[in-house]
Amino acid sequence: MRWDRWLAGLAMGLCLLMQTLSASAAPPTPYSKEYTITVDASALTPPTWWQVPGKTPMIMTLDPESTEALRTTVPHELKLKPGSYRFGTFTFDFPFVVTLEGVLEFAPSLDQCVSGRGTQVLTIKCSRTQPYGGQREY
Repeated sequence: MRWDRWLAGLAMGLCLLMQTLSASAAPPTPYSKEYTITVDASALTPPTWWQVPGKTPMIMTLDPESTEALRTTVPHELKLKPGSYRFGTFTFDFPFVVTLEGVLEFAPSLDQCVSGRGTQVLTIKCSRTQPYGGQREY
């Protein structure tokens, strides 16, 4: 009788192990895949700090001189899943999207200050948005 219980337990354990292994071998869902997105705000003058809320240290909550927030002086790589995000400095912020293909999308009205649509490099060229007379797209 003890051997029967032992064999039943062993069989159950092997079944659970096989389920776990087959589940971990399944391909990731499109929304769970992370893409490397480079944020390059090095053209901003004067240099400042920036954030992508929920993905980088916040710039508004700490003393700028002692914060771990990212500086605009060098490009930085972020691991981002498909979805909506927001880039921001102390003077300028805008929404952008990482698509299911892992490339960037943002409003065409930002083209004078932001480039990288359809790529994995978000380049910010302006410290603040310029006057824009059209309809807001974001």
